[in-house]
Amino acid sequence: MATYAVGDLQGCLDPLKCLLERVTFDPQKDTLWLVGDLVNRGPQSLETLRFLHGIRDSLVCVLGNHDLHLLAAWQNIERLKKSDTLKEILDAPDCVELLEWLRQQKLMHYDEARNLALVHAGIPPQWSLRKALKCASEVEQALRDDNLFGPYLDGMYGNEPIKWDNDLTGPARLRIITNYFTRMRFCTRDGKLDLKGKEGIETAPPGYAPWFKHKERKTRNLKIIFGHWAALEGQSDEPGVFALDTGCVWGSALTLMNVDTGALVRCDCDEKGHAKPHPSTIASSPAGTAL
Repeated sequence: MATYAVGDLQGCLDPLKCLLERVTFDPQKDTLWLVGDLVNRGPQSLETLRFLHGIRDSLVCVLGNHDLHLLAAWQNIERLKKSDTLKEILDAPDCVELLEWLRQQKLMHYDEARNLALVHAGIPPQWSLRKALKCASEVEQALRDDNLFGPYLDGMYGNEPIKWDNDLTGPARLRIITNYFTRMRFCTRDGKLDLKGKEGIETAPPGYAPWFKHKERKTRNLKIIFGHWAALEGQSDEPGVFALDTGCVWGSALTLMNVDTGALVRCDCDEKGHAKPHPSTIASSPAGTAL
């Protein structure tokens, strides 16, 4: 039995299959952790979602911003953008089955035995593990409740508020929780977000840093696997923090990690998000991030 975590798929099914074949993944005994952004921008969003749904009993999945965007477009197709590759899902005969499954997924997963969390973008530095799980559950409840689902998606978009406040209520409260878990890269030590920067660590605005670099971060004793930030190229340079988005959809690679050993397997991708014909490469766990 093995547990693997894989970076942002974004509709790139061929590279995922390449990696699963390389590690001889067996859904009857192995488990696959997904960091979110299962769909969008890549060439096979519908096929990816169908494949994952087919092995759903072997998955642990957290939602990314593109997954939430898909759910929002399902409720209001006018939310689709020209760059989205989601319409084939919305037009599919099994759309309802697939998206009803998707909305049941988590915003944050915590494995107590491993003291390891799985999130899409990150956990803000001012939150403890307990606080993060509590806040994630608020959004998860809204996604799963038919009475809250629509109103949550209606209020999900936007960059305000830029900082957590315990007194926040309603859509603003759920929006900042969502932005922390699915969109965050740079923030201040007290959680003020900068949602514009998307480049590497060295491009942080004055007073800001990557969420995982703050010395005061309350989850420093927690191991965290995340995706979302392709510009990091899989390197967080922070002990116990594992960046798995290596830009598959941008013609770079899809990366899979053995959760218990830290061993990495990489499938190089072409500019259309398909696996390149030459074999995947195997690399050791990034320096400074051994499990």
